[in-house]
Amino acid sequence: MRILLVEDDEFLAESTARALRSQSWVVDVSARGEPVPLSLREDRYDLLILDIGLAGIDGFETLRRVRAQGSQVPVLLLTARDAVEDRVRGLEGGADDYLVKPFALSELIARARALVRRSQARTGNDLQLAALRMDLEARRAYVGEEPLALSAREWDVLGFLLARAGKVVAKEQIASASNGWEQGVSDNAIEVCVSRLRAKIEPAGLQLRTVRGLGYLLEEVPPSKG
Repeated sequence: MRILLVEDDEFLAESTARALRSQSWVVDVSARGEPVPLSLREDRYDLLILDIGLAGIDGFETLRRVRAQGSQVPVLLLTARDAVEDRVRGLEGGADDYLVKPFALSELIARARALVRRSQARTGNDLQLAALRMDLEARRAYVGEEPLALSAREWDVLGFLLARAGKVVAKEQIASASNGWEQGVSDNAIEVCVSRLRAKIEPAGLQLRTVRGLGYLLEEVPPSKG
């Protein structure tokens, strides 16, 4: 895995790079945001770890330029700002996840691994996790080699969740995932759809968990102990 780390605090950049390299990952470090778009055009990176509080152009502007040139590289924001509006601004600007400083290096490694795993699950026109595969062009889903019957609403919701596997998704986000959903769709309608999907994806080795007060989390079923 190759990572571009953009952090202008020299001590934090060195310690973070060292921790990432301990996983046998290749890490390039930049102290400024201006060179980042060109670096992403010239080299293939699996992950961009981007500090918001950079000298020169800040992380938000760097992120805007990265997405404006069409780069889909996963982006993990590092921020000393714990304000909700800053986190929302970053996510709406195209970031995939964020960490608030100070953070545990073990959590950084876990989030980096999860982001790259989700990104690599998207291959061409397919979304895939465990034995579940969605062919986005043909609008067909499979568990292994067996076709999976889905209603239009189930297709939209499952695709939305699968693209964000490993990440909690709020009901409000799910409700807006389909153009075909009527305005003011009820929480109950979402719950019914999710319940049906749970049963359909279980043979694929997946589970769709309810995270109380937050939303839903699609993930692989953990291996049984013993």
